[in-house]
Amino acid sequence: MTDRLPPCSPEGLTQAEAARRLQAEGPNELPGGGRRSILAIVVDVLREPMLLLLLAAGGIYLLLGDIHDALILLAFAGLTVLIAIVQETRTERAIDALRDLSMPHATVIRDGERRQIPSRELVRGDLMAVSEGSRIAADGWVVQADGLQADEAILTGESVAVSKQAVDGEPQEEPPRPGGDDLPYAWSGTLTVRGTGLVRVAATGPHTQMGQIGQSLATLESETPRLLLQTRSLVRWFAAFGIGVSALAVVLYGLLRGGWLEALLSGIALAMSMLPEELPVVLTLFMTMGAFRMSRIRVLARRGTAIETLGAATVLCTDKTGTLTQNRMEIAELRRPDGRTFRPADGRGSFPEPFADLAGLGILACLEEPFDPMEQAFHELAERHPQAELRNLQDGGWALQRQYALSSDLLAMSNVWARDGTSRHVIAAKGAPEAIAELCGLGADERARMEAAVSEMASGGLRVLGVAEACWDEGDLPETQRHFDFAFQGLVGLADPIRETVPDAVRQLREAGIRVVMITGDYPATARAIAEQAGIDGGAVMSGEEIAGLDDGELASRIGDVAIFARVMPDQKLRIVRALKAAGEVVAMTGDGVNDSPSLKAAHIGVAMGQRGTDVAREASAIVLLDDDFGAIVSAVRLGRRIYDNIRKATGFIFAVHVPIGGLALAPLLTGWPIILGPVHIALLEMVIDPICSLSFEAEPEEEDIMRRSPRKPESPLVSKSLLGWAGLQGGLALALLLALATWANLSEMGEEAVRTTCFAGLIVAVVALIFANRSFSVSAFDHRKGHNIALIVILGLVALIFGLVFLSPAVAGLLHFAVLKFAGLEAVALLAVSLIVLLTLSKRIFRRKLAR
Repeated sequence: MTDRLPPCSPEGLTQAEAARRLQAEGPNELPGGGRRSILAIVVDVLREPMLLLLLAAGGIYLLLGDIHDALILLAFAGLTVLIAIVQETRTERAIDALRDLSMPHATVIRDGERRQIPSRELVRGDLMAVSEGSRIAADGWVVQADGLQADEAILTGESVAVSKQAVDGEPQEEPPRPGGDDLPYAWSGTLTVRGTGLVRVAATGPHTQMGQIGQSLATLESETPRLLLQTRSLVRWFAAFGIGVSALAVVLYGLLRGGWLEALLSGIALAMSMLPEELPVVLTLFMTMGAFRMSRIRVLARRGTAIETLGAATVLCTDKTGTLTQNRMEIAELRRPDGRTFRPADGRGSFPEPFADLAGLGILACLEEPFDPMEQAFHELAERHPQAELRNLQDGGWALQRQYALSSDLLAMSNVWARDGTSRHVIAAKGAPEAIAELCGLGADERARMEAAVSEMASGGLRVLGVAEACWDEGDLPETQRHFDFAFQGLVGLADPIRETVPDAVRQLREAGIRVVMITGDYPATARAIAEQAGIDGGAVMSGEEIAGLDDGELASRIGDVAIFARVMPDQKLRIVRALKAAGEVVAMTGDGVNDSPSLKAAHIGVAMGQRGTDVAREASAIVLLDDDFGAIVSAVRLGRRIYDNIRKATGFIFAVHVPIGGLALAPLLTGWPIILGPVHIALLEMVIDPICSLSFEAEPEEEDIMRRSPRKPESPLVSKSLLGWAGLQGGLALALLLALATWANLSEMGEEAVRTTCFAGLIVAVVALIFANRSFSVSAFDHRKGHNIALIVILGLVALIFGLVFLSPAVAGLLHFAVLKFAGLEAVALLAVSLIVLLTLSKRIFRRKLAR
């Protein structure tokens, strides 16, 4: 908050004053994630043009008194709305289950007494006590610090703990920025890993650093998925064309035949036959099923369309800590003063004696139950290698007597171990190499050798600690650790290890034409070493300082060659994402911290971590990796590409199938034949048969080259010229054969209902043939393909059942103004099916190469 911090006595606030401030300033909690109501979801879905057309058509049927057809249309529209509500409700509930509840209470001093209160009741001016292992519940100035260290990775992205010192004098009006040692300020959501302290609360709830970043998301607009924009455009064009043709047909029918009511019904039927109202339904269902498939691999799609967009990604920006790495420290290298090195194997192999002594000293310099990730690494090493113990302490009888804490003027700490019944003490120290060199009194040559070794280890991506040993048997222990006669024992290199799945995932992404970019706060040399381990190489390194010196245009022009961004400040991540988008890239961004959330929302696809990720990051993202598995991104990209391919296949089928439907609806108006397709028949086709058949494409296996092709161009249309040409050719061939069938049926004088029955049966067979023709872009309909489509078998069974009921059951046939299909009609329909399949198979060879691109 911008107001000055209210005064507070050493006894803390009174309970009455705290209650007054809580009433005035509100609770210490972030605003909710803006969960939409059911009404808001319904209103949003009803904005879709095609759904509005469905409802309008249903309303017209009601006005015309055709309740049956009206109910079919309105029921299908209602189903679409229901699907949207169920999908959003399911994903929002999953997000609620992931909410971080790790800060339910805080310890404060009120009325001179320590007491635990719900963290939401913290107010400005409270004295909050923090200790090792506790999560800080509000922002504030550190007024007392005893070896206090905090892990601020949630804000800075770096897992190495930073030290805190007490504020000197009156606090400043503005707090410092997170990051760096010895800052007298603590931030909400960070973790105390060592020591104790008192924090005078300066900001709560939305006024904390975490809350401000969350509020800043409100100024960023989520990227509208390209597929949705393209679908809306297609719907508008076809709506305009269909309305124009149907209006012309009404006028033509009325002038030539008279009977304007019948003309209006024919016009509505023609409009329905030409409008691809299946498209929004197919899009919704494909994305819903895609989200369901993603959930099986522990990936939550908060917005279904984001899965498809991820399949089009050209750049994946990833932070280092916790995404590429495991967000923990591991001892990677031990180095003795004489230059000998040893890299501990994971649970296997011998542990040479000199390095066991070095590791043992490091363990003795740690807390017995540490929270600091580096100290945890020493203890994990001891668990994997029991021989990594100091030999002269293995006989037992030793106890920790005193600790010398790390301080701002000496970045080292020491533990004093005493032997029972004796005055003998062993002192183990560890800390920054320069601090250990000072404690050991190293000469210029020794210090130069140590600095060279530190530089070499750091260039390999390691964080380096020095280790020293001293003995004491002179009675009372000194006041500071500087009075011990330390001997330098060696260096320990720690690393945040790369996740096992990362190198293979990066390789697959690169094979798929996706550039992987790492963003980190590490120094360039360290960042490059880690990037090479992950398989990210071949690009330039750009530092945060360089970014700060470039304007947005210059950054966008240079960003194409950069693979690693090092020493990046949190606010620069957003600039990187915007620069990549300005350069024409489709950007996916991974992250877990509060500092990642603006860039997650600004990217085309934000990917958050589910386990360690913050609420703010998850709310800003479109996809959540529930198990924090980077390798799951590859599966998401693969599924996204498969969904887009299958949407294109379904779209080609839908466009193709509307040609014969529209042609059969229009032909009687031009030829004088009896009406073949009335509104009820087109409703049956459009609302039941076509959508069911379209769903068979959702389960189609992926094309074999799906992860070897480059991402599609961002501006590439959903319906390309080649796809439109292929769909038009398919539909034209089907229409030509159906018109031939209709001509034969009318010339055979078999009666109006029998003609309608024969043509409708031929149309259903043509629909099935078009399904097979569109199953794959790369192979013919009946070639063997990897994978199975069980849905297709079920759907073909349903179509056969509908076929049998409609054409072989007198009761159902009469209800739909059909006659029972005669044997001659069956023969003609079978001939049509064979002819169409042969023609489609031969024609596909012309378009195969263009469609597969």
